[in-house]
Amino acid sequence: MIQRAIVVLSLCLAGCAPLSSLTRAPDGILHDELFAAPAEPIDTKQVFALSDPMKAYLRDELASQQFKGGRQALIDAVSQGQLRLEYDSVTTRNAAEAFDAKAGNCLSLVIMTAAFAKALGLDVQYNAAAGGDLWSRSGNIYFLNGHVNVTLGRRSTEPSRIMLYDSAELLTIDFLPGSEIRRLHSTPVGENTILAMYMNNRAAEALVRGRLDDAYWLAREAIRQNAEFWAAYNTLGVIYLRRGNPEMAETVFRRVLRSDPADTRALANLALTLGRLGREADARAVDEQLARAEGDAPFHYFHAGLAAMEAGDFKTARGLFAKEVRRAPEYHEFHFWLGLAELRLGNVNEARSEFSLALEASTTPHDHDLYAAKLARLSSYRR
Repeated sequence: MIQRAIVVLSLCLAGCAPLSSLTRAPDGILHDELFAAPAEPIDTKQVFALSDPMKAYLRDELASQQFKGGRQALIDAVSQGQLRLEYDSVTTRNAAEAFDAKAGNCLSLVIMTAAFAKALGLDVQYNAAAGGDLWSRSGNIYFLNGHVNVTLGRRSTEPSRIMLYDSAELLTIDFLPGSEIRRLHSTPVGENTILAMYMNNRAAEALVRGRLDDAYWLAREAIRQNAEFWAAYNTLGVIYLRRGNPEMAETVFRRVLRSDPADTRALANLALTLGRLGREADARAVDEQLARAEGDAPFHYFHAGLAAMEAGDFKTARGLFAKEVRRAPEYHEFHFWLGLAELRLGNVNEARSEFSLALEASTTPHDHDLYAAKLARLSSYRR
């Protein structure tokens, strides 16, 4: 059993559960007494709040383009103007942080765009977009990433005491290319779910940095925003596991599975938890259930490829990394390691191609610089 903890992360989006009657966290799930206060107050009002520079931009830039209409001015600014963000998956930013950094992930873009749209009086609709699982990792924490985008409406010009919106005039803003957007299946979600995603992302980021107290309070706030957002429960369970409370983690993961018995993230985390508790037979049973539901686990061939590289079997490693590339062609790390295997086999052109694909798919400045440096070194490489 691979010792991995899985967190569902809204680098674009984490999955959403259908609505039911649950309005607060189930009893026995939260344990505030185990955690010190967060380093900074958690204030959901700050997520969409406009900073002074944002207000100035709204007044001086967007207002000056009112001849286009507020919505079109905002769309132009996001797609090609000052508000266009560089993609960065390391940090989920609130509206003001994204505006200041000019960088963020899909969720950051949605939050910043929505903040401006609401200030312009536009209708805002948030969408959860499902288009297949996308995995990433940081150390031994694995993340399942999904997608989110935002749709802006335009007020109808028909006179009415009730504000109307023409559904034919809705326009969706998204980071993805149009061909990929068309393959997505989108479901509208409320702003409370967007806030839950934001808090869950920040919790996961704190978890990666080892800030367990902060991670707990952020995950707790995600659950408070939407008690049916099961991704936050997965994060909470991993936090308990990292804090050394596997019994509490088991309670959380089993609660998720009562709602959705096919939740493979909860199954994987539960198997890991049962192993930590020394209940090996139970862990194997859950692993078998997971294998039936999931097939080969995410990163299965990747880890086998790393082992083959360490053993000096570069041909086998190349085949294993190629398998991961085929099932997740958009993940940069698979291309990078496939390129390394090709380089070890003396296939410089193939290595250059894979490093180029890794560079194109990179999601952080660090990874971008790493792959760019590798490509630069290859330009003077001789077999």
